[in-house]
Amino acid sequence: MINFIFQNSIVKRNKFFFNFQFLTKSILVVSALCLTSQAFAQRNNNNTYTVITLNFTYGAHLPGGDLSNRFGNNFSLGGGLDLITEKKNLIFGLKGNNLFGNTVKEDALSSLRDSDGFILGSVGAGQATYAEVFLRERGFYAGGHVGKLFPLSQKNKRSGIRLTIGAGLLQHKIRIQDETGAADQLAGDLIKGYDLLTNGLSFEQFIGYQQLNRKTGINFFAGFELTEAFTKNRRGVNFNTQSRDDSSRFDVLLGFRVGWSFTFYVGEQGEDIRY
Repeated sequence: MINFIFQNSIVKRNKFFFNFQFLTKSILVVSALCLTSQAFAQRNNNNTYTVITLNFTYGAHLPGGDLSNRFGNNFSLGGGLDLITEKKNLIFGLKGNNLFGNTVKEDALSSLRDSDGFILGSVGAGQATYAEVFLRERGFYAGGHVGKLFPLSQKNKRSGIRLTIGAGLLQHKIRIQDETGAADQLAGDLIKGYDLLTNGLSFEQFIGYQQLNRKTGINFFAGFELTEAFTKNRRGVNFNTQSRDDSSRFDVLLGFRVGWSFTFYVGEQGEDIRY
């Protein structure tokens, strides 16, 4: 318990500094990418075909709403598929991200801890020991989006401001990791009674910079994204409180995401595919 409280105090003390540093670095990265890509965009690469992009992304996020009461800052790895139309640069896509983090503020195992904050376990033959249990954040987002790419240069109509909106499913839970395997209270399916599995409908917005350059092969995007989710606990009973949680939640993620794209260009004729 002492260690749990100490970790929470460190998170709160450094929250303002981390948020300011995180946002400052993100703005500098976007600015540098825009300036660099504009130099490449001066070359006319005849980038006007319909294009399909296979995207691999990495993101860092600050929690908000009810989510900030349960977890700290988190990160995500993901992928997706976009189709960008030839004439109007309209974007239609699908994406999925795995969420992970090491800061858990809500102790889902408080009912199992003794007065010193430890969880009593067993090693067999009637011998008792303390279990080494760690809490982590895990989750995912999966959904679709639509948007538009607004070019900043006529030399390359596929380099400019990327704006998308989307909807999908956001899910998160507490991953309970029993290092010693000594906590019988968390064995098998019993662990599900403590993980606070939560999910629901979510909406997502993204604004940033995207470049697709056929000559250089430098294809990326970077920008800010905001996710708002209307979620609920999906477990029948929360073992920690011995009750069912039917309350509605509003979870928010504000983050910065960068992605690298593999492009497949479709020419005027159906058989003309360039990549």
